Amino acid sequence: MSRILVECGEALYGPQWQSALARDLGISGRTMRRWVAGTTDAPAGLHVDLLRLTQERAAVLDSLAARLRKAGAP
Repeated sequence: MSRILVECGEALYGPQWQSALARDLGISGRTMRRWVAGTTDAPAGLHVDLLRLTQERAAVLDSLAARLRKAGAP
C-alpha cells in the first residue's frame, strides 16, 4: 500500500505531500507517517479515498486544460 500512497501523494501535492494529504483525508500527520513507514497498516478504504481525490484533481485539471485550449493554447 505504501508505494501507491506515496505515488498518489506526490502526484496530488508534490514533494511535500504528507501533511496536505493527511489534512484532506482527515487524519494526523503522524498517522500518515506511520502508514508510509509501514509501522501501521492503512485502512482498507484508503484506496477509495485516494481514488476520489485523484479523480477530483483530474476533473479540475481537465477543466483548466479546456479553458486554456479555448483561450488559444495549441
